Amino acid sequence: MTVLVGRPKLKTAFKNVRSVGPLYTSGPVAIALDGSKIATHLLVFTASLSLRIFEIPATTPSKKLVHPIRVISRAHEAPVHVCKVDPTSTYLASGSADGVVKVWNIRSGFVTHVFKGHGGIVSALTFDYPQDMSSVARQQKMRLITGSVDTRLRIFDLTATSNSASGGKPEAVLEGHHSVPRGLDVSLDGQWLVSGGRDSVVLIWDLSSNQAPLKPPSEKGKEGKGKGKDKAFSPTLIKTIPVLERVEALGILRPDEDLTGSSSSSDAIRFYTGGEKGIVRIWDGKDGNVLFSLGKEHKKVSDDQEEQRQIVDVMYVPATSSVVSIHADQNIIFHSLSTQSLTRQLIGYNDEIVDTTFLSPVFSEGKERDSHLALATNSSLIRIYDTRTFDARLLDGHTDVVLALDQGANGRLLASGSKDRSARLWVPLKAKPEHPAMNWGYGCVGVCEGHAESIGAISVSKKVDDAGGMNHPQFMFTGSQDRTIKMWDLAGIPLAYEDNEAEPSRCKSLCTHKAHDKDINALDISPNGRFLVSGSQDRTAKVFNIEYIAGSGSSAPRGELKLIGTCKGHKRGVWAVRFSRAERILATGSGDKTVKLWSLDDFSCLKTFEGHTNSVLRVDFLNVGSQIVSTSSDGLVKLWDIKAEECVATLDNHEDKVWALAVRDDERRIVSGAADSVVTFWEDCTEEQNEEKEAARANLVQKEQDFQNYLALNDYRRAIQLALAMQQPGRLLSLFRNVQSDNTDPASITGRFSVDEVIRTISGSELAKLLQFARDWNTNAKTSRFAQGVMYAILKLRSTDDVMKAFRDEQDEATLTGDTSASSKPGSALKEFVDAFIPYTERHLSRMNKLVQDSYMVDYILGEMDDGTFDDMDVDIVPV
Repeated sequence: MTVLVGRPKLKTAFKNVRSVGPLYTSGPVAIALDGSKIATHLLVFTASLSLRIFEIPATTPSKKLVHPIRVISRAHEAPVHVCKVDPTSTYLASGSADGVVKVWNIRSGFVTHVFKGHGGIVSALTFDYPQDMSSVARQQKMRLITGSVDTRLRIFDLTATSNSASGGKPEAVLEGHHSVPRGLDVSLDGQWLVSGGRDSVVLIWDLSSNQAPLKPPSEKGKEGKGKGKDKAFSPTLIKTIPVLERVEALGILRPDEDLTGSSSSSDAIRFYTGGEKGIVRIWDGKDGNVLFSLGKEHKKVSDDQEEQRQIVDVMYVPATSSVVSIHADQNIIFHSLSTQSLTRQLIGYNDEIVDTTFLSPVFSEGKERDSHLALATNSSLIRIYDTRTFDARLLDGHTDVVLALDQGANGRLLASGSKDRSARLWVPLKAKPEHPAMNWGYGCVGVCEGHAESIGAISVSKKVDDAGGMNHPQFMFTGSQDRTIKMWDLAGIPLAYEDNEAEPSRCKSLCTHKAHDKDINALDISPNGRFLVSGSQDRTAKVFNIEYIAGSGSSAPRGELKLIGTCKGHKRGVWAVRFSRAERILATGSGDKTVKLWSLDDFSCLKTFEGHTNSVLRVDFLNVGSQIVSTSSDGLVKLWDIKAEECVATLDNHEDKVWALAVRDDERRIVSGAADSVVTFWEDCTEEQNEEKEAARANLVQKEQDFQNYLALNDYRRAIQLALAMQQPGRLLSLFRNVQSDNTDPASITGRFSVDEVIRTISGSELAKLLQFARDWNTNAKTSRFAQGVMYAILKLRSTDDVMKAFRDEQDEATLTGDTSASSKPGSALKEFVDAFIPYTERHLSRMNKLVQDSYMVDYILGEMDDGTFDDMDVDIVPV
């Protein structure tokens, strides 16, 4: 029996369900103590030297702009480099580039203390406010500890009165660092001060010591009679810990923090450091040893990349037992102290996106396909996003910009090509049973080296080897600027990454083929694995037959390419090629702004799609091969109907070249990425749109029938209100035309007393709509008569105050419904109506006056045409 399958329904509408743009580009980062939401206020120092205090709304997040509740126009005389809020959230300390530290009362907004005398830029701040006094035998007071580029630490007493003109003097000046101190923190009991700097050491100070204070040489010999109280507070250097990296951030962990391999006693000093190596280290302050490290130490590949990956700040969140590291490459990483693992990563800035593909890691098997998205950006790091939570991971392996991505083994295998002339193969990490959702990621299991130039195109075999149920891909192709295509054997590549220390295997090249005369931009393997198509800057696309023989026993695998056809016709370089998954055709996109469809039988051009205004960069098939989706340098994504050869939808959300395009397996979602650093998720809404159109059409038919029924019953009130609600001025015009022509009630203004009553009693917003309809009718000479009649009736039956209130009511209604087309200025709508109505009324009046004058001329001409025939006739005048 033959089953006839109809043509699939066209996809004509896609909606933007989510856009991922730049999240964090640079600057300071703040996080709430509970790790969820900033509590009440946000304090910001701007580049214009002002301090702005914002009150965070307690309601759910919204797009409404939050304005500052207080602005201090010139908080400092120089840019502010560091700021810190005290544990009670009462005071804010800020340090500037001119060496001045100010303490602010947050609620009132005034300065409580000014401290001067720092030898340059203030580099670190912290408050000393003991919250656990059990181990400190001294009076509880609040102090401020500062660090500056003169390498000294200064301790100020905030309980003493400060003279804003001269600045308060420090209680103690600590020397021990030989470079800029960048991290300061005080234990909860106020006994220990830990400082770290760019001299690669961490110093631990005892703030409860009664020994003689440490003073710089410049201040020795200046003790006087009033210095006796300084000896009561004399911090002492207890321990120096070399950390062997420049420290940019430092903090003390709570005593009750549960860390594996370390005691949680009250006298333990455990702190964290972050710096140039890009990892967070947890230290035992008593022994000076590293307990464990969070993150992976990057191998130094270049000075620029080393600088990008270093940590610029680390924040401790006690409520969630985690630390958050901020990196110079705009990445924010959350680490769990209890599990000693990465729990979440936010990528702040993706830069220019050049390629993308969907992935399906092993642990998501049996769930939604294509649950992750890989991005190649203007970086050597590959980004992997979880499309549900947008948790991300970075894949480190390439040493130069990654240019191309592709997936195989049903989304488990990721292949990447780079400017470093190598291709790498990535597979999912083997999930840990205790935390399968947190410890996800990808590891490099294979490296393909052999090209002489950058690899700009890569394609993995879609046909898999089902032996053992592993769905293992057989081979892979890479295309390079050296104009060659290489075939690689993937037989020995594992599909799970287990050993973090194992080196990736070296893949074997099966063949090398000189394919084009210029750079190779794109590659694609047919779904059955028999053909390969390549696109090049030489304006051609070439189709090759793939011959692959898998290895068995002692025989090695073999592979070869044979050219079987060349597609010629593009006027510029070919940027994209793609095989159809349903028919023997392929699509190409070119710099000549066109998409061409080619036959695999005779390699002739079947159809050409024109509509883009710039180079076509990516193409793919949709809807069982009946449609094509393409992206271009004009920033647009276009959806084409192959049969009709026309564009059925244009998707616009980018401002630069759209280099990346990926279609999910179920074809309900499309992802586009552009050079504007924006990733857009488009979801098929054709059925929803059709249902909405059908519902709107049925509703319109129902209302039209109701309108006719109201007219038949002479229920003019409901008929007029329905026509106004339907926004159908034509039906309303027909109603007034019929009423005036019938003239059932000659004494009425409109021709019927019931219509007069409707105009006299309709609501303000309905009256405003009626006036706007009359304004539109007044622009046409044929309908101006009815517009003037309606306007006359309104002016007779309604007061001027009613008309003015009608426009105000309409504006209020538009504000509530979110209609942006309505005028925003009070009274402007009425003014616009009057300005539009009067000129046409004057024109109609002038036209009527001219007609009257012309009628007199007609009478005169008719009188002259009788040649005085009736002048001599006697006319009997009958008196009345």
